[in-house]
Amino acid sequence: MVQDSTCIAPTSQSVRNDAHFIIDRVIEAVLPEPAVRAFLRQRTPPPRVTLIAIGKAAWRMASAAVTEWGDAIAQGVVITKYHHALGELPNLEIYEAGHPLLDANGLHATQRALALVDELGADDTVLFLVSGGGSALFEALPDGVTLDDLQAVNAQLLRSGADIVAINTIRKRLSLVKGGRFAQRAAPARILALVISDVLGDRLDTIASGPAYPDATTAETALAIARHYQLHLSPMLWRLLEEETPKTLDNVETHVIGSVRAAVAAATQAAQARGYTSLTLTTLLNCEAREAGRFLAAVARTVRSEGLPLPAPCAILCGGETVVTVTGAGKGGRNQELALSAAIELAGMDGVVLASLGTDGTDGPTDAAGGIIDGDTTTRMAAQGIDARSALADNNAYPALAASGDLLITGPTGANVNDVTLLLVR
Repeated sequence: MVQDSTCIAPTSQSVRNDAHFIIDRVIEAVLPEPAVRAFLRQRTPPPRVTLIAIGKAAWRMASAAVTEWGDAIAQGVVITKYHHALGELPNLEIYEAGHPLLDANGLHATQRALALVDELGADDTVLFLVSGGGSALFEALPDGVTLDDLQAVNAQLLRSGADIVAINTIRKRLSLVKGGRFAQRAAPARILALVISDVLGDRLDTIASGPAYPDATTAETALAIARHYQLHLSPMLWRLLEEETPKTLDNVETHVIGSVRAAVAAATQAAQARGYTSLTLTTLLNCEAREAGRFLAAVARTVRSEGLPLPAPCAILCGGETVVTVTGAGKGGRNQELALSAAIELAGMDGVVLASLGTDGTDGPTDAAGGIIDGDTTTRMAAQGIDARSALADNNAYPALAASGDLLITGPTGANVNDVTLLLVR
C-alpha cells in the first residue's frame, strides 16, 4: 500500500524514505543468485549432476546453478513455495507447494526427488540447494503417518511460540527425509550442499530441518519439547519421537553461502550512506515479537533523551527471528506484530521510524514482508476506527497496518536469511 505522505510529519516522511532505501539495499545483498554463482564458479562440475533444490529461494538458486553448471546437470527437482517459481529450467522438474504448512503437492514433489536419488550410484553427485522454508516443502511421511497428522502437529508448533530449533527438532522425527535421512537415502552418491541460512547462528542441522546434515538433537529433547508445549499427538507420533536420527554422515560436503549477517552488514553500509551512525545490537534476536517492538521503542526514547547508545541521527539494527505466541484470532506475522507493538510505544514521536521485514518478502501467512511505522501510525489507525492495542491483543497486525498505510510489501524477493529490524532516529 502506498502511504499518503500528507498524513505524515515531514521529518518522519524523510526518515521513511531513508528506511525504504536501506531495505532495498538489504534485499539486493542477500539475493541467492550471486552467492550460488560465485561458489560454483570456483569448482569444476562433476560429469553428471542431479540437482535437488528446496525452499523459498529454490528456483533462484537452481537458475543460478544452471547458468554455471548447466551442461553437467542431467536431471533434477525444484520444490518452492507457491508463486515463487519464475518459469521452466532445462532438465529440471519445477514444483510449487504449501508453506508454512505442508500440502499434498509437497509430498508428491519430494517423492519425485527421492525417485531420482534412488537410482544414483557412487559416481553420481547431488547438488543440493537448501534455503529457508524447506521444512514445509520437502517431506516424506513414515508409514502410518498421514498428511492430516503432520499438518495438525505443524499448526500446533507454529502457534505455540516455540522457536525454529524446537520446531524442527520435532519435525525431524516425523519424517523420512529430515534430520540427515535424505543424505542416507542418497548414498552412495555424494552430496554437495549449498545452504542459505534462515536460522540463528546458521545451525546446519536446523536449516530446513537438516535433510543432509548430522542431527545434533536427541529423542530425549524432542520428547521434552512435545511435553513442554503440550502437543496433542497420536500414539504413533509419540513412538516416532523416540527414534534417533543419524549422528554421522560420510557422503556430504556442506557450505553456507548466505546468512542474516550479510543482510545486516548491507543495512549498516546503506544507513551510513544516508548519514546515520549505525549500531548492530544483535544478529541473534530471538524473543516474542511484541517484546522486541517495545524494547526497540525504548531504545529510540533513550536516544532522544540521553543520546544513548548513539546520538541521533542513528540507525539501530537487529537480525534474527522473533516468535509469536498466538492467543488471538487475527491475521499477521512476527514482523508486523513487532512493528505494531513499537508503534504503540512510539506514538507522538516525530523523526523516528521502525521497519521490520522478512527478507523473503512474506511475513507469516500474508502477502506483506513486515511493517514500517512512525510516531503517527496509531493516529492513522484510529482515524480508520482501529484501536492499536486491541489489534495487538488479537494478533491482528495485518489489517491494522493496512489501514494506516504501514504494511511493508516487497513481493517475493527470492532471498531468505531471517529477519532484519531497522530503527532510525533523526
